[in-house]
Amino acid sequence: MSFLLHPILRLPAHVLNGITVALGVGLHHLLFTLLAGPHPAQLALSGAIYASLADLPGTLARSWRRMAVAAGLGCLTALTVALLRPHPLLLGASIAVLVFAAMMTLAWGPRAGPVSFAVVLSIVFTMGLPAGQPVPELVGWHVAGALLYMGWSFGVLALLQRRYRSLALAAALGATADLLRARADLLEDSAPEVVREGRLQAWIGVEARLAERLQAARDILFAAPDTPLSRGQAGVLLRAIDLRDILLAGRLDLDLLGTDTMASQVRSVLAGQLRELAQNLELSQAGLRGGPLPPAAPEPPLPAPDLFAGIALAARDPRARLLPALTDRGRHLRNDVNRIAALLRGALPALPLSREELRLFVAPEGWPLAALRAQLSMASPVLRHALRAGLALGCAYFLALVLPWASHPQWMVLSVAVVLRGNLEQTLSRRNVRVLGTLLGCLLVLLLARVPSTEALMLVFIVAVGLAHGFALERYLVTAVAATVMALLQAHLVDPASGFPIAERLADTLIGALLAWAFSYVLPSWERRSLPRAIVRALLALQEYAQRALRVDPDAAVAQRLARRQAYDALGALAGALQRSAVEPARVRPPVRELSTLLDHGQRLMAHLSMVRLMLTHRGTELAEPRTVAALAETEAALRVSLAAPQKSGAPSPATPGLDNQGLELLPAESPTEELEPWMLRRLHATAHDGREVAHAARAALARLAATKGAVP
Repeated sequence: MSFLLHPILRLPAHVLNGITVALGVGLHHLLFTLLAGPHPAQLALSGAIYASLADLPGTLARSWRRMAVAAGLGCLTALTVALLRPHPLLLGASIAVLVFAAMMTLAWGPRAGPVSFAVVLSIVFTMGLPAGQPVPELVGWHVAGALLYMGWSFGVLALLQRRYRSLALAAALGATADLLRARADLLEDSAPEVVREGRLQAWIGVEARLAERLQAARDILFAAPDTPLSRGQAGVLLRAIDLRDILLAGRLDLDLLGTDTMASQVRSVLAGQLRELAQNLELSQAGLRGGPLPPAAPEPPLPAPDLFAGIALAARDPRARLLPALTDRGRHLRNDVNRIAALLRGALPALPLSREELRLFVAPEGWPLAALRAQLSMASPVLRHALRAGLALGCAYFLALVLPWASHPQWMVLSVAVVLRGNLEQTLSRRNVRVLGTLLGCLLVLLLARVPSTEALMLVFIVAVGLAHGFALERYLVTAVAATVMALLQAHLVDPASGFPIAERLADTLIGALLAWAFSYVLPSWERRSLPRAIVRALLALQEYAQRALRVDPDAAVAQRLARRQAYDALGALAGALQRSAVEPARVRPPVRELSTLLDHGQRLMAHLSMVRLMLTHRGTELAEPRTVAALAETEAALRVSLAAPQKSGAPSPATPGLDNQGLELLPAESPTEELEPWMLRRLHATAHDGREVAHAARAALARLAATKGAVP
C-alpha cells in the first residue's frame, strides 16, 4: 500500500486536497446509497459538497469553523429556495437577497470565499431538483450529508497535518525560488522596453504569490505543536522570510554601475547567482515533498568564490568600490539558502522567537461582527460588490424564465456567479476562462452521454468534484471544465429524464458571461476609490517599520517582524491595485506614474531598512560608536516626519534634492567586511532620502486623486 500512497503524498497540497475531497464525496455517496438508496444519496451529496467547499489544507481549529459555516449556510439556503420554488417572483427576489448576504461575508476576507459560494451552489443544486421534493426530507438529507462529510474531513485533516505542513513549506520555498528568478530576469537590462515591462509585471505577480504562500505557511506551521520537526520547519520558514529581505536589498546601488559592457557583465553574474540559488531552493522544495534532500555543504564551509573575478576593470574605476558590497550580499543569500538545506537535514534551529510569539503571525480566524459593520457604507467595495452580485443573479434568474429554455434557470445563475468578481480585472479573466472551460466541459459530456452505466457517470462526477475543488485557486481553467462536467452530471443523476441539454448549457454560459461583464459596471469599485486609504496605510506602515528597524533593541524582535510584514502587505496592496487598474476605463484609472514612483521608492526604502536591520543584527557591536548611534536616531526622526500621514490632500511637497553621496567616488574605500561604519552612515543617508521621495510621491498621488474626485463615478 505504501508504494501507492507515496506518489500521492508527494503531490502539491491543492492536488492532495482535491483527491481527499473526491474520496470523501465518493465514500459518502456509496454509504448513503447502500443505507438509503440512490435519491437520498444524491440529496445528501449536496450537503457534503457545501461542506467540502471550505475543506482546505490547514489546521483542525481553522477548518472546522469554515466548514460548519459553509454547511450551515448551504442548508439554510436550500430550505429557503425549496419553500419558495412554487412562487417564481418571490424566489427571484430571495435569490438576490441570499446572494447579497453571501457576498457580505467577504467582509471577513478571502477565507470567507468558500462560505459565500456555498450559498450560490445551494441555490443551483436546489433549483435543479425535480418538482415536488418534500422540504423536510431535502433539508434532513442535506444536513446528514454535511455532518458525515465533516467527520470524514476532520479525520483526514488530523491524519495529514504533518504532510500539509511540509507541503505548505515546500510551496513557500517554491515561491521564493520564483522570486529569485524573477529578480534575475529584471537584472537583464538588454531586453526591449516592452519585455522589461512584462518582467516587472511578472515580478509584481510573483511577489503577491509569495506573500500568499508565506502567510499560508505561517498559519499552519506556527500553530503546530512544539516538536523538534515543527521547530525545524519554523526555522526554515523564518529563513525564507529573511531571504526576501536580502533579495530586496540586492537591488540597491545597481544604478551606479551604468550601462556599459562592464555593467552588463556584473548584472549577468548577479542574475546567474540568483538562478543558481533558485535551483538550490527547488532541491530543498523537492526534499520536503519526499524527494532526496540537497547534499550537505562541506565542513568547514569553503570560502565564498569571488563573483566578479572574471570581470576586468579599468585602472582606478570607482565601481571597484561597489563590487565588495555586492559580493557580501550574495554571500548572505547563499548562506541563507545553505542554512535552509541544513535545517531540512536535521540541523538544530536557533529560533529568534518563542512558540507563543510565532503564533502572533497566524492570521485571525474569528468572525467578529465589527468587521461586518465596517463595510456598511457605500464606499465599501464589499458592500458594492454584494449589491452588484445580488442584482446580477436576480436578473439572471428572471431573464432565464423568459428564454425558450427556461427549465434550467439555475445554470444562468451559476454562470453569472462564477464570472462576476469584485473587480473588473478578475471579472474579465474569469469571463474568458469560464466560456472556454464550459465549451470543453460540454464536449466531454457529449462523449460521456454515450456511457450507459450510471455507476461510471457517478465515478466521473466524483473525479470532477475533486478536480474542481483542487484547482480552484491554481488553474481555474481546470476548475471551469470540471465544474461544467459536474453540473451537467449532477442534474442528470438527480433527474435522468432531463438528459444532457448541451446546447442550452452553452447558451446559458455565454449569456451569463455577458451579463456578468455588463454588471461589473454597476456600482463599480474602481481601484481609485480605495487608493487614498491604501496610500496612507502604506506611509504609516513604512513609518512603523522604520522606527522598529532603526532601533537597537534585542527584545523588540516580534514587534519588528510584525511591522515588516505590515509594510510588505501595504506595499503589496498598492501594487495589486495598480496592476488591476490597468484594465479599467481610462477615465477612472489612478495616476500610474505617481503610484509607480511611490512603489519604487517604497521598496527601496524597505531594502534600506532591511540592510540596516541586518547590519545591526549581525554586527551590532561594531556599530556602537556615538556617531552611528546619533545617525540612527536622526534618520528615525527624519522618517517619522516625512512619512507622517498627510493632513489633507493638497499640492505635493516639493521634490527632494538628489542624494549627495550617491556618487561612486563617495563610496567608502574599504569593503563592508573590513570597515562597516562608513557603509552604515551612507545607508542611513540613503534611507532618509528615499523616505522623502516616498512622501513626495504619496502626496503627488493623493493630489491627483483629489483633483479628479467627483469627476468619475
